[in-house]
Amino acid sequence: MEKNYSIMKIGTLKGDLADKGRIMVGQELGLTGSEISLNYPAVGTFAPFVHSHKLNEEVYIILSGKGMFMVDGEEFLIQEGDIIRVAPGSGRAIKSDDHMSYICIQTQGGSLTQATNDDAELTESKASWMKDL
Repeated sequence: MEKNYSIMKIGTLKGDLADKGRIMVGQELGLTGSEISLNYPAVGTFAPFVHSHKLNEEVYIILSGKGMFMVDGEEFLIQEGDIIRVAPGSGRAIKSDDHMSYICIQTQGGSLTQATNDDAELTESKASWMKDL
Protein backbone atom coordinates (compact mmCIF):
# COMPACT_ATOMS: atom_id res chain seq x y z
CA MET A 1 0.00 0.00 0.00
CA GLU A 2 1.36 3.41 -0.96
CA LYS A 3 1.83 5.86 1.92
CA ASN A 4 0.05 9.21 1.94
CA TYR A 5 3.13 11.04 3.19
CA SER A 6 6.83 11.32 2.55
CA ILE A 7 9.71 12.16 4.88
CA MET A 8 13.22 13.35 4.18
CA LYS A 9 16.00 13.31 6.77
CA ILE A 10 18.33 16.25 6.18
CA GLY A 11 20.35 16.26 9.40
CA THR A 12 20.97 19.38 11.45
CA LEU A 13 20.76 22.94 10.16
CA LYS A 14 24.15 24.00 11.46
CA GLY A 15 25.89 20.71 10.66
CA ASP A 16 24.69 18.87 7.59
CA LEU A 17 22.91 21.79 5.90
CA ALA A 18 25.85 24.13 6.51
CA ASP A 19 28.11 21.62 4.74
CA LYS A 20 25.77 21.33 1.73
CA GLY A 21 24.74 24.99 1.53
CA ARG A 22 21.40 24.22 -0.11
CA ILE A 23 18.97 21.32 -0.22
CA MET A 24 16.04 21.17 -2.64
CA VAL A 25 13.31 18.91 -1.26
CA GLY A 26 10.54 18.96 -3.88
CA GLN A 27 11.56 15.98 -5.97
CA GLU A 28 12.53 13.73 -3.07
CA LEU A 29 9.29 14.48 -1.20
CA GLY A 30 7.17 14.23 -4.35
CA LEU A 31 5.75 17.74 -3.97
CA THR A 32 3.10 18.57 -6.57
CA GLY A 33 2.17 22.17 -5.75
CA SER A 34 5.34 23.76 -4.40
CA GLU A 35 9.12 23.69 -4.27
CA ILE A 36 11.01 24.13 -1.00
CA SER A 37 14.70 24.77 -0.48
CA LEU A 38 16.65 24.82 2.78
CA ASN A 39 19.54 27.25 2.57
CA TYR A 40 22.65 27.94 4.65
CA PRO A 41 24.88 30.15 2.50
CA ALA A 42 28.42 30.89 3.65
CA VAL A 43 28.94 34.29 5.29
CA GLY A 44 29.30 37.05 2.70
CA THR A 45 28.04 34.97 -0.20
CA PHE A 46 25.27 35.73 -2.67
CA ALA A 47 24.01 34.57 -6.05
CA PRO A 48 25.69 36.79 -8.67
CA PHE A 49 22.40 37.56 -10.40
CA VAL A 50 18.90 38.93 -9.80
CA HIS A 51 16.06 36.61 -10.80
CA SER A 52 12.28 36.59 -11.05
CA HIS A 53 9.63 33.97 -11.69
CA LYS A 54 6.93 34.30 -14.34
CA LEU A 55 4.18 32.52 -12.37
CA ASN A 56 5.56 31.67 -8.95
CA GLU A 57 5.69 33.68 -5.74
CA GLU A 58 8.35 32.92 -3.15
CA VAL A 59 8.29 33.11 0.63
CA TYR A 60 11.60 33.36 2.47
CA ILE A 61 11.59 32.42 6.18
CA ILE A 62 14.78 33.58 7.89
CA LEU A 63 15.64 31.03 10.62
CA SER A 64 18.95 32.45 11.82
CA GLY A 65 21.52 35.11 11.13
CA LYS A 66 21.10 38.23 9.08
CA GLY A 67 21.71 39.53 5.60
CA MET A 68 20.41 41.78 2.85
CA PHE A 69 17.48 41.32 0.50
CA MET A 70 16.60 43.19 -2.69
CA VAL A 71 13.21 43.29 -4.44
CA ASP A 72 12.74 45.39 -7.59
CA GLY A 73 15.75 47.56 -6.72
CA GLU A 74 14.79 48.17 -3.06
CA GLU A 75 17.37 46.80 -0.61
CA PHE A 76 16.64 46.07 3.06
CA LEU A 77 18.13 44.28 6.05
CA ILE A 78 16.75 40.84 6.93
CA GLN A 79 17.32 38.83 10.10
CA GLU A 80 16.14 35.86 12.12
CA GLY A 81 12.36 35.92 12.45
CA ASP A 82 11.65 37.80 9.21
CA ILE A 83 9.32 36.41 6.54
CA ILE A 84 9.46 37.95 3.07
CA ARG A 85 6.96 37.30 0.26
CA VAL A 86 8.00 38.18 -3.28
CA ALA A 87 5.35 38.39 -6.01
CA PRO A 88 5.68 36.81 -9.45
CA GLY A 89 7.54 39.02 -11.90
CA SER A 90 9.54 40.81 -9.20
CA GLY A 91 13.34 40.72 -9.34
CA ARG A 92 14.94 39.45 -6.14
CA ALA A 93 18.35 38.75 -4.64
CA ILE A 94 19.60 37.67 -1.20
CA LYS A 95 22.97 38.01 0.56
CA SER A 96 24.18 36.29 3.75
CA ASP A 97 26.06 38.53 6.19
CA ASP A 98 26.05 36.47 9.39
CA HIS A 99 25.55 32.69 9.38
CA MET A 100 22.11 32.98 7.85
CA SER A 101 19.81 30.00 7.33
CA TYR A 102 16.47 30.24 5.60
CA ILE A 103 13.68 28.29 3.97
CA CYS A 104 12.39 29.34 0.56
CA ILE A 105 8.92 28.13 -0.47
CA GLN A 106 7.86 28.59 -4.08
CA THR A 107 4.24 28.22 -5.22
CA GLN A 108 2.21 29.45 -8.15
CA GLY A 109 0.82 32.91 -7.38
CA GLY A 110 -2.97 32.96 -7.00
CA SER A 111 -3.23 29.16 -6.83
CA LEU A 112 -4.53 28.86 -3.25
CA THR A 113 -8.28 28.51 -3.60
CA GLN A 114 -9.00 27.88 0.08
CA ALA A 115 -7.20 28.36 3.37
CA THR A 116 -6.69 25.72 6.07
CA ASN A 117 -9.91 26.51 7.95
CA ASP A 118 -11.98 26.14 4.79
CA ASP A 119 -10.22 22.97 3.64
CA ALA A 120 -9.70 21.03 6.90
CA GLU A 121 -11.83 18.05 7.93
CA LEU A 122 -11.61 16.27 11.30
CA THR A 123 -11.20 12.49 11.09
CA GLU A 124 -12.09 9.72 13.53
CA SER A 125 -8.51 8.49 13.91
CA LYS A 126 -6.38 9.36 16.94
CA ALA A 127 -2.63 9.50 17.50
CA SER A 128 -1.15 7.50 20.38
CA TRP A 129 -0.70 10.65 22.47
CA MET A 130 -4.42 11.42 22.19
CA LYS A 131 -5.63 8.28 23.96
CA ASP A 132 -6.91 10.20 27.01
CA LEU A 133 -8.95 12.68 24.97
